[in-house]
Amino acid sequence: MGRSGRAVLGRAVKGQWRGVAFGSALGMAHQAGEALVPVLIGVVVDQAIARGDLGALLRWLAALAVVYLALSFGFRFGARAGERAAEQAAHALRVALVRRVLDPGGGAGNGRPPGALTSIATEDARRAGAVNMALMSAVSALAGLLVGAVALLRVSVPLGLTVLAGTPVLLWLGHLLSKPLEHRSEAEQERAAHASGVAADLVAGLRVLKGIGAEAAAVARYRRTSRDSLAATLRATRAEALQNGVVLALTGGFIAVVALVGGRLAAQGDISLGQLVSAVGLALFLLGPLETFSWVNAEFAQGRASAARIAEVLAAPPAVVPGGRPLPVPVRGAVRLRGVTYGGLRDLDLDVAAGDTLGVAATDPADAAALLRCLGRRSDPDSGTVELDGVPLRDLSPADLRTAILVAAHDADLFAGTLRANVTAGLRDDAGTPHGGDVTVVEGAAGVPIPDAPRPAAEAAADPGRAMEAAADLGRAMEAAAADEVARALPDGLDSLVGEHGRSLSGGQRQRVALARALAADRPVLVLHDPTTAVDAVTEARIAAGIRDLRRGRTTILVTTSPALLAIADHVVLLDRGRITGSAPHADLLRDDITYRTAVLA
Repeated sequence: MGRSGRAVLGRAVKGQWRGVAFGSALGMAHQAGEALVPVLIGVVVDQAIARGDLGALLRWLAALAVVYLALSFGFRFGARAGERAAEQAAHALRVALVRRVLDPGGGAGNGRPPGALTSIATEDARRAGAVNMALMSAVSALAGLLVGAVALLRVSVPLGLTVLAGTPVLLWLGHLLSKPLEHRSEAEQERAAHASGVAADLVAGLRVLKGIGAEAAAVARYRRTSRDSLAATLRATRAEALQNGVVLALTGGFIAVVALVGGRLAAQGDISLGQLVSAVGLALFLLGPLETFSWVNAEFAQGRASAARIAEVLAAPPAVVPGGRPLPVPVRGAVRLRGVTYGGLRDLDLDVAAGDTLGVAATDPADAAALLRCLGRRSDPDSGTVELDGVPLRDLSPADLRTAILVAAHDADLFAGTLRANVTAGLRDDAGTPHGGDVTVVEGAAGVPIPDAPRPAAEAAADPGRAMEAAADLGRAMEAAAADEVARALPDGLDSLVGEHGRSLSGGQRQRVALARALAADRPVLVLHDPTTAVDAVTEARIAAGIRDLRRGRTTILVTTSPALLAIADHVVLLDRGRITGSAPHADLLRDDITYRTAVLA
C-alpha cells in the first residue's frame, strides 16, 4: 500500500478499475441518453408537431421511450457498480489498516488511541473508497457534458462554443473552491477521531471512574473534546456549503448565459422552434453534470484528506524490524540478557536456564514494564542483547518469536464470546495455526490473541482423540488458574458469554480467565506479569501451586511482588533502579535483603 495519500487513492481506484470502468461505461450511456432527450423533443416539435404528422409523432415517441429505457438501465446498474467498487475499496483499506495495526512488528498505534484508529479504519476508509463512485460520476458527467456540447454545436456553433469555453473555467473554479474544504475536512476527521478515542477510553474505564467518583471530571473532559469536534465539523460543513453555493451560483449564471444566447439566435431566425426547445432543454440538462462536478470536487477533497490519514498509519515504521533467522528447533527455553539498556534498565544481565521458574521482583513498575517489552520484543533494547537459546531476539521474526515466548500482560483483554473461546484463543493445531473453538486468533504486537475468522465446528470433531486431549489440556489450564471456579459460577459454564472486554465478570474473574488462556497456550517460555493482584490470598496460593505443577520443566518467568508466586520460583532476582541487586531463593532474600523485603511485604 502507498505511503502517501495520493498513492492510497491510486491503489483504491486501481484495485477496483474493472468496476469503475464498467460503471463509468453505463454511466456514460445514462448521461448520453439524458442529453439526447431534449434533442429528441426538439426533433418531435419540428418533425411531428409543427407538421401535424401523427405517424412521425408516434415513431419519435417510440424512439424517446427506447432512450428512456436505456438511460434508466444505465443509471441503475452503473450506480450499482460504482457503489460496489466504493464499498470494496473501503473494505480493502480496512483490511490493510487492520493488518498493519496487528502486524507483529507494531508501531502503527504509536500516539493514537484505539478510538482514533477505529475512526480511521471506518470513516476515513469509507471516504477514501467513495472516490471510486466520485470518479465514475465524474466520467459520466463529462460524457453527458460532451454529448450536450456536441448537440448544441449541431444546433448552433456559438452555443456549442459557449459551453466548451465555459466548462473548463467552471471546473477550475470548483477545484480552487475545494481546497479550503480539504483542509477543514482533514481537521474535522482528526478531531472526530480524537473524540472517539476519548469516548472509548472513558467507556473502558467506567467502573474505575465510578469507583473514584470522577464521573463529573470525565464528562467535562468528553464535553470539551466533543465541542472541539463539533466546531471542526461546523467549519468543514460551512466550507462545503460555501463551495456548493458558489459553484451552484456560477453554474446557474453559466446556464442563463447559454439560454440567453439560444433565445437571441431563435429570435433572429438562425434556429428553429424545435432547436430552441432543444437548446433550452440542453442548457437545463447541463446543470446536472455541472452540479455533479461540484459534488465530485467535494468528494475528492474529503477523500484526499482521509487518504492522507490512512497513509500515516500504513507508513508508520515498525517498532521492531523482523530478523531473518529461524527459531531454534526444538526451543529449549533458555533466556539470557546481556548489557540490556532500555527505559529504566541499565546494563542488565540475567540468565534463565531452560525449564526453570524465575521470579523477578521489581521495585519500580516502570522497570518491570521495560523488561516485559524487551522479552516480548515489543521494543528492542537501546543497547545489549536478549537471547533465546543463544539466538538474539533481534534476529528473529516477532511473529515466530511469539510462538515460543508468550508475555502475558497484567492488563490482558478478554473478547466478546464464550468463556471457552477466550481460554482456548492461544491454542495451536499441529500446523501451527491458532484456533480457539468457535473463534480463531492471531497474535497482536503485544503477544495478545486477537480474534480472527470463525472456523467450522466440524473441524474440532474431525479427530476425536485430539479433541479429548485438547479438552484435558483446557481443564488443566482452567484448574491451574482457578478459572474452573469462574466456569462453575456462570450459568452455562464454559459456554457462557462473557461480554465485550469480559465486563460481565469481576476483576478477579477476568484475571483468572486471562491467566488460564496464557497457561493453555503452552508456550516453551511463559512470562507472567502480576497475574494475581485481583484475587484473594487463598485463591492466590492455589494459583501459585497450579502454575508450579503445570509449568514444571518449562521456562517460566514471574514478574511480580507476590510472595506466594515468588515462593514457587526456583530462583528470584531483585530488580532495583534498573539493575539486578539481589539473586537468591525467595526465603533467603526475604531474610537477608531489606529492599526485597520492603518490595514484597509492603
